Amino acid sequence: MKKHKRLKKDLKLFDVYAISTGAMFSSGFFLLPGLAAAQTGPSVVLAYFVAGILILPAMFSVAELSTAMPRAGGAYYFIDRSLGPLFGTVGGMGSWLALIFKSAFALIGMGAYIAIFIDLPITPVAIALTIFFGITNVVGAKESSWLQNVMVATLVSILFFYVFQGAFAVIDVDFFDVMREEFTPFFEFGPQGFFATIGFVFVSYAGLTKVASVSEEVQDPDRNIPLGMMLSLATATFIYVVGVFIMVMVLEPDALHKDLTPVATAGELFLTWLPGETGLILVVIAAIAAFASTANAGIMSAARYPLAMARDELIPTYFSKLGRFGTPTIATVATTILMIFLLVTFNVEAVAKLASAFQLLLFGILNISVVVMRESKIEGYDPGFKSPWYPWMQIAGFFICVFLIAEMGLLSVLFTVAIAAISVVWYFTYSKEKVEREGAIYHVYAKLGKYQHEGLEREMRSIMREKGLRKEDPYEKAVGRALVLDLSSDHKIGDITEKVSKKLADRVDISADTIYSLFVEDYREGIIPVGHGCAIKHIRIDKDIDTEVALIRIKDGLPFENINLESHQKDLDENLNSLIYLISSTKRSGQHLRILAHLAEMIDTIDFRDRWLEAKDEAELREILLRDERFINLRVSKDDPTKEMINKRVKNLDLPGSTLITVIKRGGEIIYAHGKTRIENNDRLSLIGDKEDLKKLKEKYEID
Repeated sequence: MKKHKRLKKDLKLFDVYAISTGAMFSSGFFLLPGLAAAQTGPSVVLAYFVAGILILPAMFSVAELSTAMPRAGGAYYFIDRSLGPLFGTVGGMGSWLALIFKSAFALIGMGAYIAIFIDLPITPVAIALTIFFGITNVVGAKESSWLQNVMVATLVSILFFYVFQGAFAVIDVDFFDVMREEFTPFFEFGPQGFFATIGFVFVSYAGLTKVASVSEEVQDPDRNIPLGMMLSLATATFIYVVGVFIMVMVLEPDALHKDLTPVATAGELFLTWLPGETGLILVVIAAIAAFASTANAGIMSAARYPLAMARDELIPTYFSKLGRFGTPTIATVATTILMIFLLVTFNVEAVAKLASAFQLLLFGILNISVVVMRESKIEGYDPGFKSPWYPWMQIAGFFICVFLIAEMGLLSVLFTVAIAAISVVWYFTYSKEKVEREGAIYHVYAKLGKYQHEGLEREMRSIMREKGLRKEDPYEKAVGRALVLDLSSDHKIGDITEKVSKKLADRVDISADTIYSLFVEDYREGIIPVGHGCAIKHIRIDKDIDTEVALIRIKDGLPFENINLESHQKDLDENLNSLIYLISSTKRSGQHLRILAHLAEMIDTIDFRDRWLEAKDEAELREILLRDERFINLRVSKDDPTKEMINKRVKNLDLPGSTLITVIKRGGEIIYAHGKTRIENNDRLSLIGDKEDLKKLKEKYEID
């Protein structure tokens, strides 16, 4: 697969929160409450709450997929890699169009609030803002996210102020009497009206998952994507439910049902204590921030769909090009131009509502994608966040979407079918001959003896390597206490494997013969030439063991005739100077692959071979494979602050945080430290730990 330049990882937790939150707040809060109340009465408050619950399966599924496959294109990429390029084309094109329609609608919807103070022609204003947001997104995701953060911070601050002021206004001595009067009858138009309203307001939460399309640009996606989405959903649900409750309490039903600016109308009744029209001005500012942030987040997210599809050659490849600012310039410009075209030529409001049905279809397919990826048993599928209650969460999510689509009416369904049909025609007329890959669904079929696509496994492992180690992975511990052997070139690889098996047998409490036989059985799959005169042999044992590593150096180089790697000869262009053995548990398969990938990454440096051959002792060999910021050597001496460690047992040492002593070098002897090991003068300690913990250790013992 052709390699493409990756987008910069500029987005942090608040950026994720701002994109998700900004993509949700617009018409759902500022325009729809009155229209929704007209369908179900006071139960509109419950409808918003239930809709917030029903979005959970989609949120959990997208969070899992985003942490397993943090790639531009979000929904497109997940669907393509799980169900194949045909479904990916439908998902990518449909998502792009639906998001553009929603973003355009947000800018048009802003006009209702701007008109409170000034009568402006909203279409020219919307076009101007579209151009501004397009330019901002071309300049950079960091700059665009900064603008998004400002708008969302303004929006959320004003809305929290609004709902708390409103809550104080409605809670008085007659609170329960007023509530009984305003909320009776609760289901004014019966169960059918209530369920139809849930579908109507559900799309208010649809923007929550749009951050997945920029997951490639998120720092620490395993933490920031799920946490950012959860915080965003909690914020939106609270403001939606409490805000709509206030509107129902303070506005007459007939007035609410006809009101297109219910937030402003309600605010005029309880923000009167502010001077002049300050309260109304705050509401208008919040509305403008909401609609603008939805449009900005929409352009940012939408541009990633053509970028990702072009990378996979489903559309012309020039859409995948990054500009001088490291952003998808052509894709962003195309998105901006199409959005302007829609603003000028279409009834955006009507089409945006129809496009909501396609968004629901995508949510349903994304739930299926999680099931397919899990059941495919692809080892490289290694999400940092896993959806709870699998697979029932995904099954429920799929049928929720089917139910809500049915509630949206025939016209919405036909619009969705039309988008899908156009996408299918495009795939068969343009894309099909250009792509060779298949989705993970074929790995599920493989259980029945059918075809599977090995390229997907390689791609998943590549993503795992890019993501790197997780905090809980015992890489430093395993390498820090690794077995080290310096051997001559007259050894054969079988002899080396036998030596390693005997040395590691006691550590894993398994017989040397068993370990050796596993290495031999996994001969074809279990050795990886990684270049720079190095190869890795690895096995997994069906037992709960600690990860163990053995580092073998052959200074003179192991000649080909002693390697006997028939299936890998073509991958070796030089004699081996290093062999690395890795053993871990089958119960932590993902961890094994991450450590394997990180070993390969540490070896894949320009000076690895020179440093490996020049290392003076075991400690230096280990240091080559350890991350500098996570590892230090410390010499204990009675003449410096480390003297307090002398004669103490390891378990009694006051080491900061998670700092761990892996090995102790005492004279010419290597000691693997445990709790009862006593520290002596002139011991050389190898320690691993978090960056901050090691920094404290250096300060404490005055280490340069």
